[in-house]
Amino acid sequence: MSTLLFKLRNVPEDEAADVRELLEKHNLDYYETSAGSWGISLAAIWLKDDTRLDQAKSILQEYQQQRTANAQQEYRKLKASGDNRTFWEECREQPIRMIGYLIIIFFILYLPVRLLLDLAAQ
Repeated sequence: MSTLLFKLRNVPEDEAADVRELLEKHNLDYYETSAGSWGISLAAIWLKDDTRLDQAKSILQEYQQQRTANAQQEYRKLKASGDNRTFWEECREQPIRMIGYLIIIFFILYLPVRLLLDLAAQ
């Protein structure tokens, strides 16, 4: 019986490709479902043989740990070299964009609050 192995929603394409490659490398039969045209279905990788689920999960867990370690190492490398960009650096480099975002946020928050206050006053 098929078993859900790996959800693909918000997963980068390189990670999904790595998972597919790992499953093929270890001869684990799988199939993939997409989110569909409207994006409301479950995009996932399913394991065809649920008797090998523990093996597949351990392989994926090892892969995820390695991927996390690589991302942390990359972050430390960028931070040490001074190449990582912070929120405040972005604000200093593009102040007009930041002001525009603040105006948009203000109106998004203002309109519902104003409507609620008008309804409460009636």
